[in-house]
Amino acid sequence: MSTSTPAEGTSKTNFPTDPSAPGEQFEIRQTAPSEDYTPDPSKSLPLSPPRQRLVDDIIALYGCHPTVERVKRYTPDCIYDDQFVYANDRYKMAGQWFALPKLFTESRNEGYQVVVNDRDLIQFKNAQTWVFPLVHKGVTINAIVSLSLDPETIDSDFIRVKYHKDQANDKDYSHQGIGFSFKKWQADNVVKFMSSPEVKEFEADKGAGKEAPRKYGSGGKDGDAPVKDL
Repeated sequence: MSTSTPAEGTSKTNFPTDPSAPGEQFEIRQTAPSEDYTPDPSKSLPLSPPRQRLVDDIIALYGCHPTVERVKRYTPDCIYDDQFVYANDRYKMAGQWFALPKLFTESRNEGYQVVVNDRDLIQFKNAQTWVFPLVHKGVTINAIVSLSLDPETIDSDFIRVKYHKDQANDKDYSHQGIGFSFKKWQADNVVKFMSSPEVKEFEADKGAGKEAPRKYGSGGKDGDAPVKDL
């Protein structure tokens, strides 16, 4: 395990320091030399106890174990951005996390490796196996998960996330075209079918301050996504 990075994070900052800035302003952009995001847990950077608890809660959410307290790890104006979803507030985010146990029989974490621990950004390679109903077969997806941290809670015991990005290939997201329209439509509509009291707990967040999704033209380095070897 590396000890060159402080467990409380480096002094490097990547995002605005104003906590009232909307989640869209906290997006990290990157492409990778390859699609290989296989984690090596033995090389994971150390995390302080509050940061470790944050990552533990995120891993539990991936594992189909949503709770109201875990969803509160996100700010009301948070963004969640992956291959299939673009959710731009915590209400839609809650709809996604509480829907997962209805879509998958099981989700297992096969290991993760923290590769960046900056003051306002935690990134880890994550291996997650998703088991589908009926067929009982799992698919393991390796991805780089980026958690952009809320400036207001960075130094607290309960750190929150402004932007959660999950990339499973070497390209970033352009936020344009049919694929992006589907991602946004999915997040906008899934929550409408979630009637659980846990999701309704966050209904007020659908009015959270937000900006229009930022469009980049491509998911490559010409789309403001520099190559980073993580």
